Amino acid sequence: MVWRRYVAVGDSFTEGIGDPRPDGRERGWADRVAETLADADPQFRYANLAIRGRRLAQIVDEQVPRATALQPDLVSFAGGVNDALRRHWDLASMASALESGIAGLRACAAEVVIVTYGRPSNRSRLMSPVEGRLAEYREVTYDVADRYGCWVVDFWDASVFDDPRFWSADRLHLNEVGHQRVALAVLDGLGMQARPWNAPLPPVRPLSPAVKIRRDVVWAGKHLAPWIGRRMTGRSSGDGVTPKRPDLSPVQ
Repeated sequence: MVWRRYVAVGDSFTEGIGDPRPDGRERGWADRVAETLADADPQFRYANLAIRGRRLAQIVDEQVPRATALQPDLVSFAGGVNDALRRHWDLASMASALESGIAGLRACAAEVVIVTYGRPSNRSRLMSPVEGRLAEYREVTYDVADRYGCWVVDFWDASVFDDPRFWSADRLHLNEVGHQRVALAVLDGLGMQARPWNAPLPPVRPLSPAVKIRRDVVWAGKHLAPWIGRRMTGRSSGDGVTPKRPDLSPVQ
């Protein structure tokens, strides 16, 4: 198929955090997908409504109506991790929000690709409780996708993303390499010919325990502590942030 109007909705994952351009603007996998689709059609237009820190209900309430108003023929949808990281977890509400959002997008005749997440506990044992929640949400995602005829790009068993070289210093967001691989996976899911996305990186010598400890200390002070502070004060990394591409426009 040839898509001409692509809209991306979601949180920091889709906004492209961790994959900065030389001028400091975020790129990310959705931009990379759009760049490839634009190569196939000079009439192609792209919007990215994703905002960091957004929970699933916020994505559905704030971004889905804006996306449908743009009358896209392709939409990528990703969300739920920020909900899983919160203290309280309500799977029934998550399922309801997801179905509402997907139903709204499909009602405007857009093809929808839902992008899921990998196993976080493979990278950190501290993330085991989050993995259980995401496993439940993954089942809901497949159920909704099946009923509404959506594609699912699933990284749950993609062990290649367990490699720390795919991740930013905050250990939560993908880096340039990771975003590039996600873009390849999404293009593959859309039936576009792309390079293999799940090939492992060349092996390297494992880090020594001392180096790992030093890195853990730096990460805890620079990234974990500020994140905990925002949670305790009710703040979000997305406060005051607006979509980077609010309207359909040519890819530049």
